[in-house]
Amino acid sequence: MTVQDRDAFQSEGRAAEVYRKAAEIILQKGYDATSVSDIAEALGITKAGLYHYIHGKTQLLFDIMQYGLNELDREVAQPAMKIKDPEARLRFMVAMHARIVTRGHGAVTILVDEARALTPAQNRKVTRKKREYFDFLRATLQEMKDARKLRDVDLTVATFSLLGMINWLSRWYRAEGALNEQQVAQAIVDIALNGLIRPAAGGGRSLRAV
Repeated sequence: MTVQDRDAFQSEGRAAEVYRKAAEIILQKGYDATSVSDIAEALGITKAGLYHYIHGKTQLLFDIMQYGLNELDREVAQPAMKIKDPEARLRFMVAMHARIVTRGHGAVTILVDEARALTPAQNRKVTRKKREYFDFLRATLQEMKDARKLRDVDLTVATFSLLGMINWLSRWYRAEGALNEQQVAQAIVDIALNGLIRPAAGGGRSLRAV
């Protein structure tokens, strides 16, 4: 391992950069077609330098998924738990999750696309965390339904649809495009919530992200 490799990895935020860059490449090429050399080259380090910090491609994939799930918990789920109003909570969750996907270049989306490549033990851990997030989002929709704020929709279908819409962002969003992360997140909020929330009596409503 070169001194340059060691110093690069020891810099603050380097692990996140590795996970995001690797996620971007895997998202573009697919897990099977992506080599460790591809990732090292994209990061500008040697293959030997990368192997000093990872333990194979499967472990790297698992680490990326753990990173994405921890990011969701820290930046979406934990703050959302402090929002008492379920409609405001849902709006916050959709907007923040969308921003994470566009910012992370696919790290979160890979949670869905490439889980088959994990070992059974790794898959169980990832599935458990994914289920916790899914259940929290569905419970928020249930609160809205109990308050008669939700259209007559199946909650499981609605939850999967929300997650699918958000995660698919990484397939088409481009940072150099006409819309920035916040504008895209706002559009997702408007489309998703206007399809779920029962219109107020006497007319429509305008939904704005927090």
